[in-house]
Amino acid sequence: MSIRRLRSNPKTLGDVNKVTEELRNLYYKRLLPIEKYYSFHHFHSPCYEDADFDNKPMVLVMGQYSTGKTTFIRYLIEQEFPGSRVGPEPTTDNFTALMYGRAERIIPGNALTVDPKMPFRNVDPFGNTFLNRFQCVQIPNKVLENISIIDTPGILTAAKRRLSRGYDFPAVLRWFAERVDRIILLFDAHKLEFSDELTRAFGALCGHEDKLRVVLNKADRVDSQQLMRVYGALMWSLGKVFRTPEVMRVYIGSFWSEPRQTCDHYQLIEREEEDLLSDIRNLPRNAALRKLNDLVKRARLVRAHAHIISYLKEEMPAIFCRESKKHNLIYQLPVIFTKIQQQQRVPAGDFPDCTKMQEKLLGQDFSKFKTLKPNLMASLDKLLTSDIANLMPLLHQHDLERKPLPGVLDGDFLGTFRPEHFKRDPFKELPRDDENNKADFDEWPVEKFKPKYDEIFYNLSPIEGKLSGTKVREWMMTTLLPNSVLSHVWRLSDVDNDGMLDNEEFAVAVHLIEGKLEGHWLPRELPSHLVPPSKRIRTASNEE
Repeated sequence: MSIRRLRSNPKTLGDVNKVTEELRNLYYKRLLPIEKYYSFHHFHSPCYEDADFDNKPMVLVMGQYSTGKTTFIRYLIEQEFPGSRVGPEPTTDNFTALMYGRAERIIPGNALTVDPKMPFRNVDPFGNTFLNRFQCVQIPNKVLENISIIDTPGILTAAKRRLSRGYDFPAVLRWFAERVDRIILLFDAHKLEFSDELTRAFGALCGHEDKLRVVLNKADRVDSQQLMRVYGALMWSLGKVFRTPEVMRVYIGSFWSEPRQTCDHYQLIEREEEDLLSDIRNLPRNAALRKLNDLVKRARLVRAHAHIISYLKEEMPAIFCRESKKHNLIYQLPVIFTKIQQQQRVPAGDFPDCTKMQEKLLGQDFSKFKTLKPNLMASLDKLLTSDIANLMPLLHQHDLERKPLPGVLDGDFLGTFRPEHFKRDPFKELPRDDENNKADFDEWPVEKFKPKYDEIFYNLSPIEGKLSGTKVREWMMTTLLPNSVLSHVWRLSDVDNDGMLDNEEFAVAVHLIEGKLEGHWLPRELPSHLVPPSKRIRTASNEE
């Protein structure tokens, strides 16, 4: 389901905006007053704003330099974007937020922090050094109508670890990790060096492992024996960094739109790619659920924070020995956490990191802390026990309606030949001409290459003048282009949407594939001049 802008008073229960609007109201009514009363933002993340509820699902792409981050993003959106550069050296030195816009433009970091419609107003504490390295690129792209993508600078290796970025890189990653829906961590199959900066970046992701997807990229460039060894080494290294009992899933792939190299594990790469794209494809549908989950997680942390601040306030003396008592309480914070767990029955998993909390408390004036306020705590309990539960039925309604994402995220290629494909109106999606884009019925650019394409067509043994989807798919796979690219070619060439290709439609498909192999981008929609002549005539008669 694509994410649409919120309306002020949504009425339809099946609309995802209804849940988002209710979450916003609950936050402002129940949670925000407690955050302000106990100065939650001084210790943890800033307060939510409207843009945090309105924004589309975000995907954070990170990894060491030259692992294919920018190429991966190009692969998803199927086009170049301003400022993108690919090379073996560290080419991306900015945080770049790719978002939808009707016109192409670049918004610098300082301007983003003052735009209330953008979800980046709270990054200004990282300073000008970071803001000078942060930008938003808006482009008219259909994929970006549903999700936003954050490109990050390449993580430096051990040889470059002495270079200073001028800002707290792990803290910035942590800020984004709290707000994105998915984190894609890319590794190169040719190099698995775990540098100090990479280890610190892993630390910034702690607590957000559920959002993390690890990708072993460029897997078609190694043979199966090497891949097995590299995969084992990566799993071993990840196990040392993320100390969890569960084994982390690693996706094996080669995420770019060019032909892959022939290898024994080609089919494995195809299946792994589809699994990862399917995961990203579901982000818009699960956006409201993720926001609800994050709000519950934040509410539980706020509850623990309120008990901590109240306990410290009650233990402080009225007049004498305040400073020594303050340091003593900070030193005893682990013991205080245990006492609060037992007395207030707050789960241990709801408490913040003890070491970081001690660091924050050193600069605070305990005399300004507040004791527990019963009405605020009762409001928070109501949020966690009943208000959130009342929203769950609405979430189940959203699974009934979902539009697939366009481009490589559509996922129709594997299901193109299923029976439900034939239920569509065969002329519903045919290109239509307008006054500014007249189709020339006398010239068809594919015509001069058609004898060559017809030879391939008839060698595949068409039945009643058409090739079945299965035969076309088998031939397409011989080009070694990714399934996602071939799915787009199929959608463009099957003009009448009957699940089969005649000789003209097949000629269009081969023409598009040859153009792709020569390095050209595929069009979003089939241009009018490429529509086969017979389909143009049928379109005109159908409209009459």
